Amino acid sequence: MTRMRSIIIGTLFASLLAGCGPESRPYGTEEQVFLPSHKRQVWAVAPALNLSGQQVDPLIQADDLFQQLQQVHGLTVIPVNRTAEVFAALHLSKIQSPEQAALVCEQLGCDALVIPTITIYDPYDPPKLGVALNLFRKEKTAAPPNVDVHELSREATPPPTAVLPTPQQAAFKQTVGMFDATNGTVREKLNSYVQGRHDPVGPLGTREYVLNMDRYSGFVYHELIGDLLRSMLKEG
Repeated sequence: MTRMRSIIIGTLFASLLAGCGPESRPYGTEEQVFLPSHKRQVWAVAPALNLSGQQVDPLIQADDLFQQLQQVHGLTVIPVNRTAEVFAALHLSKIQSPEQAALVCEQLGCDALVIPTITIYDPYDPPKLGVALNLFRKEKTAAPPNVDVHELSREATPPPTAVLPTPQQAAFKQTVGMFDATNGTVREKLNSYVQGRHDPVGPLGTREYVLNMDRYSGFVYHELIGDLLRSMLKEG
């Protein structure tokens, strides 16, 4: 009888402990992104250009983009610090021509160079982020033979408001977006993005992505990468 009583008490105690445990909720499933190419490609990410007028860390923004590109199936991404080392070796502060981009790609052994340009930056809740995502592809722009690296780094530059070539150039693609978290369509996209990317029982829930600017930047780059890949798919 005593043994039976102990078993019953133990069972009840275990049930109480189970009932007091944290609520278990399943994680969602994040959207999968694929490179529209039959051949795996290697892309590099350059430090961000900042035209916002606010203090923005170009390496942190580039790293946020790097993390999102790493999630694209069919793509190998060169880390930002490696690209920054090549910029320093070539005495480049920023890319100002397709020839400079082609030279950087040549030095890194990659197929393309991606450069984020920050146009609007407001990290306070609700955050705002405007970005132009610029893609230079080496296969359509080759560095000239016997190139003088020092001369190329001193190449005449366009005005500050037009530091990059126009989207009509064959080697260049660009996608632009402004993501204001007060906008209902942006919130809808953000809620879709966070599925599978946050702890469903965490204390902040999806609000973590409007309170943490790196998280919000990741969302913005995810959306712009999708736009960029869809434009590449239309090319065939």
